[in-house]
Amino acid sequence: VKFAARLHAIGFFSTMQRTCGLRKATGAGPVRAGRISCPRIVASRIAEASLQPSISRAAAVMEPPTAARGVDASPSSSPMFGRTPAGVSEHRPVASLGAGTVLTSSLIAKAANKSIEELSNPSYSAAKAAYQGVPGAYSEVAARKSCPDYEPLPCDQFEVAFQALSQWMSERAVLPIENSLGGSIHAVYDLLIRYRLHIVGETSLAINHCLVALPGSSKEGLTRVMSHPQALAQCDGYLRRMAVVKEAVDDTAGAAQIVARQGLQGVGAICSRRAAELYGLDVLEEGIQDVKDNVTRFIVLSRDPLVTSESDTRKFKTSIVFSLQPGPGQLFKALSVFALRDIDLAKVESRPMRTNPIVQIPSQDGSNGSRQNFNYLFYVDFVGSLMEVRCQNALRHLQETAPFLRVLGSYPMDTELGSISNDDPAMMQNMSRYN
Repeated sequence: VKFAARLHAIGFFSTMQRTCGLRKATGAGPVRAGRISCPRIVASRIAEASLQPSISRAAAVMEPPTAARGVDASPSSSPMFGRTPAGVSEHRPVASLGAGTVLTSSLIAKAANKSIEELSNPSYSAAKAAYQGVPGAYSEVAARKSCPDYEPLPCDQFEVAFQALSQWMSERAVLPIENSLGGSIHAVYDLLIRYRLHIVGETSLAINHCLVALPGSSKEGLTRVMSHPQALAQCDGYLRRMAVVKEAVDDTAGAAQIVARQGLQGVGAICSRRAAELYGLDVLEEGIQDVKDNVTRFIVLSRDPLVTSESDTRKFKTSIVFSLQPGPGQLFKALSVFALRDIDLAKVESRPMRTNPIVQIPSQDGSNGSRQNFNYLFYVDFVGSLMEVRCQNALRHLQETAPFLRVLGSYPMDTELGSISNDDPAMMQNMSRYN
């Protein structure tokens, strides 16, 4: 113990930190929220916690020069024992557990900066479900519906939600994938290719748009209305009749937040009733969308694929993406692998490739000429699980002709699209604890 304290006094371990690379994380690698990234640090913290009384006594005798320079050499004052440690680079490892030391839960809790309750119950800290928008957004309601045991984590952009999940800052991400009026959300489709995440579920919401404004405002007094571009498009006829200026912002709840925080007179927002309640705005009119059957489908993402068994009786959907060789009949051949096995297709979507968008197609009439065409990726949802032999055979068959094929996920199917509205009373009551 005295020897370890002496090494501590002369800065031996600080030198080892620099030499061995025990430095503060720079963000280049994955960061796991709420986890210790280096097991050696936990072990050294446990050792320091167990040797703390002995080292403190030894340091009092052996380190007067260090104390004279204004440096506190006592391990008890080290920042790693606080709830917000300064970083790995400021941690000073000590010797391993001393002879005869018994490892206890209190030592582990102190080293990991956690309570005994957190150690005993790993689910004590609520897992998070990332969504795009601010509190009150429709995506937040979808996150609460699909992941009721997860704490919603707001993100300002779709890609930030993907990044939060990829970097272990959340355990799920809930994002819109298509709307019955506006169609597919192409930005999300593109991100599904860029990030190696897996679809593990889906849910849907019947969207009920509200026109909101500052307390005391009237519908006739509004000259400008702001909201997400999709919401503005879905209420286009209503806004034309009002003869107001439309302004697009990042999301519906964000529009309500801007109106409330900036105190904008004569400016309305299109959002949910929950957003109006959160930001203290008056609801001037509900259900202002041009088509009442307005349903948005959301997907639930995870870092790991969903593992199922043959005993699972739920109806499943599988999402894939693939490319094709240029030539006539290629798409027909690709889709026929499902028709031959009586596999129902739920959706077919095509998107030009971002990395290689143009392809040369040779002429079919025997001439030397050629033409250019977009090089597409095809997104297909089919009804069935990867546990089914016919689905496995269909994908093997497709792989014979498709240069690129990836399974995005196999997950339980939402068989009742739009059965729950975003302002459903039961859902709103469940959301009220997050106000």
